[in-house]
Formats: sequence, structure tokens, C-alpha cells
Amino acid sequence: MVADQLREGGSEVQFSSYGEAASYVSLRGYKCVTVAAVEFAWSMEGGFSVKNSLANIPLWFANFSKQVNQETRNMTACNPDIVVSDSRLSPLVAARLLKIPSIVVLNQVKLLLSPRLRELAVSRLFENMVGEFLGSMWTMADRILVPDLPPPYTIAAHNIWEVGSAAQKLEYIGFASPKPHVSKEQVDKVADSLGLDRSRPVVFIHVSGPAQTRPALIRVALEAVKKLDPKIQFVISEGNPKGESEPRRIGESGWYYGWCPVRDEIFALSDLLVLRGGHVALSQAIQFGKPVVTVPIENHGEQLGNSAKVAELGMGVMLHPKGLKPEQLADAISQVLGNAQYRNKAAELQSLTENLNGIDNVAQIVRSYL
Repeated sequence: MVADQLREGGSEVQFSSYGEAASYVSLRGYKCVTVAAVEFAWSMEGGFSVKNSLANIPLWFANFSKQVNQETRNMTACNPDIVVSDSRLSPLVAARLLKIPSIVVLNQVKLLLSPRLRELAVSRLFENMVGEFLGSMWTMADRILVPDLPPPYTIAAHNIWEVGSAAQKLEYIGFASPKPHVSKEQVDKVADSLGLDRSRPVVFIHVSGPAQTRPALIRVALEAVKKLDPKIQFVISEGNPKGESEPRRIGESGWYYGWCPVRDEIFALSDLLVLRGGHVALSQAIQFGKPVVTVPIENHGEQLGNSAKVAELGMGVMLHPKGLKPEQLADAISQVLGNAQYRNKAAELQSLTENLNGIDNVAQIVRSYL
């Protein structure tokens, strides 16, 4: 979205990335150089795998070195005025080596360990040490832009606060997810096509994340909706980019998408969203003014931190994914739907986003270097 704005203004934009992101960027018509991957490992149960990720550390270091070399060559070839990094260190290292100005956009200054590991004092000490080290690395950028609300409403608070080495450079620019732009006509059209009764509650269960993490939550969700009050309508999206975009009926009150092409419209018409703890999904829920039930990926420190903050702010309920039962999800949905305080808090947070447009702010800051 930032690149689209810059290109409309006559600037040339080139990307570097890897995996699904590189394919997505190329499909949008941008030149994208593919670099070596540095990715987390996931368990068969759909959680973050500490064991497998630790086993990948030698590969991470090797690929990180490759990334720095590749980025240095890329920047030397295209000679950019400014480098914008989306939560990646290697472009910042390359930019520093070549004395090119750089900006980093991130909502996770430090890596949070899983709750199980954080019970150990030595683990908390390690987490703080790594956090300070990463904080000092991020400060290689000329500016650190946090796509979030300013304190005390910062959703990523657990992931960025209490890191002294980076604290002075943090700039809160507002959410970098698209502002809702769906018309009443669009929403009404989707509601009519699904036969949704607007006088009855609508719940949108939007599953997202790496492919390995989705099946477990989908199974729980399919059982949970059977236990809801029959008056509650629901839509489930399994978040599979290759899934069916035509919905299929589930019982008398629900629909199921493999991939939902009208996600924003359903966000808008829903009374409650069931989400993972990803920053983008939660920021969009706030922009739509919707209360949430969050089910973060197991052992995923960032999502657990985001979900905990949302619960602290009072706009939703957080459920722990390990051993989650359908009854627990159904009860949480009923609890949030039945309490107006969650809706009121979501509306209050929505009002804070009206004058903060993260996309516009990033684009404006980038232009100041051109």
C-alpha cells in the first residue's frame, strides 16, 4: 500500500523478499528480488515449535549472511534514495554499510519467549538480553516507525516496551493496515447474498497464519458453532489462499469459506470477530470498531502479547490455544456478545484511529528523503 502511493507520485519502488510474500509482491506488478529465507518452524499441532526453531538457528545465521550479501548487491545495483525495511535486519545492515538512509517499520522490537519458558528466571534474563541486543540493532535505522496506537493503547506493548536501547527512536504512526472503505451498499449486498438476518448477531471466525497452524483451530471452531444459541449466525473463513471462494452452507445459521473474498464486508457487518493474535488482524478489528475473541498461535510470543493487551484494554477475551475445547470458544463468544462493555471499548479505540493513518504517514516520511 505504501509502494502504491509512492508509485502514484512518480517514485520507482523495488522489493526484496522471500516465500509467499515474494510471490504476492510480484503478482502486484512490482519487481521483487528473492533472497534467502529466515523463517520460524511450526509444530504438527499448529503451534510455534521452540525445538525445531532452535534447530534452525545455524541455517538462520547462514541465510542472514546471504541476505546481507544479496541486499548489498541489490542496493548497489539500484542505488536507492531510501531503504524501507518491514521488520527485517539484513536490509538495515546493508544500508548502513552503503551509507544509505533507512527506515524500519515494526511492531516487535524484542522476541517474546513462550509462557512456559518465561516461568524460568534464566529465560526471562535471556529474553531481556536478546531484546536489548535486537533493540540496538534496530537503531541502525534512521527512524523506527511503530504501526500502532500511542501509549497507553499500544496493542504491541508487550513486544516493544521496556527495551531501553530502542525506546528513544520509537515513533507511533497509527495502524499500517488499510482503513475500512466498504460502502453500505457493498455490505448489504453481501448480507443479502448470504441471507443474513441483520436483527440477529453475526460472528465472523477468521482463521489466519501459516498453513500448519490453521487446521486445529478450524476443527475447534466447527464444533463450537454447534453449541451456540441458534439465533447467532456465523461465518468461518479458513484463510487458505488456494481455498474455495464460494461459501458452503453449515446448518441453518452459518457459512464456510476456504478463502473469503469479501472479508472486509463481513468484518463490517459482524457483531464479533474471532481472530488469531496477529497485529494486522487486531488493528483492522479496532478500525472497524468490533469486539474480539482471540486465540493466538500456541507459543507465539508476539500474538500472545498482542492478545493479552487487547484483553487488558477490555475490547475482548483471550483464549489460550493449548487444549482449547469447543465449549470454551462457544462460551467466550456468548460472553462478549452479551456484554455491551466490550462493544463500547472497541468503539472508543476506533475513535482513536480516525486521525492516525499509518500508510499515509509512512509514505509521507519516505517522500521526505526523496
